[in-house]
Amino acid sequence: MEQNVQHKLYTVCLIVNDDSILLMHRKHDDYSGYIAPGGRVEFFESPVEGAIREVKEETGLTVKNLKYKGFAEYINPFKPERYMIFNYITSDFEGELLPDHDEGKSEWIHINELDSIPMQDSFRRRLPLFFDDCTFEIHTTWRENRQYDEVIIRT
Repeated sequence: MEQNVQHKLYTVCLIVNDDSILLMHRKHDDYSGYIAPGGRVEFFESPVEGAIREVKEETGLTVKNLKYKGFAEYINPFKPERYMIFNYITSDFEGELLPDHDEGKSEWIHINELDSIPMQDSFRRRLPLFFDDCTFEIHTTWRENRQYDEVIIRT
């Protein structure tokens, strides 16, 4: 018997400027830390359109020439839900950063500082993959007690 699974589509766009990347210091629910701008893909948008819109809303920047880096999915069989995140990278942007946003504060972080800042675990694990020549797929299935099984595929 097939379950009625909720599918939720999201995007992340890593913006690179010389030796720094743009991250947002977010404070949501019980989480506080850095992650790239992004968010939910609206019903009639493509994932890349959603990434461009989310970056503009959250940071004030207009991004172009996004390069698809990979796909990360998180399956929660207990709800049942499937989160799908399309990951992009670009160094082509224009505009000025918003001083602040409801989602968090945008900050340029030097790549040498990335190990020392608080970051969502799932984002920290996939961050190096943005800089590989390959694309990636990450398949994560949640188990009880916040444990998970994860498979990373480089293509």
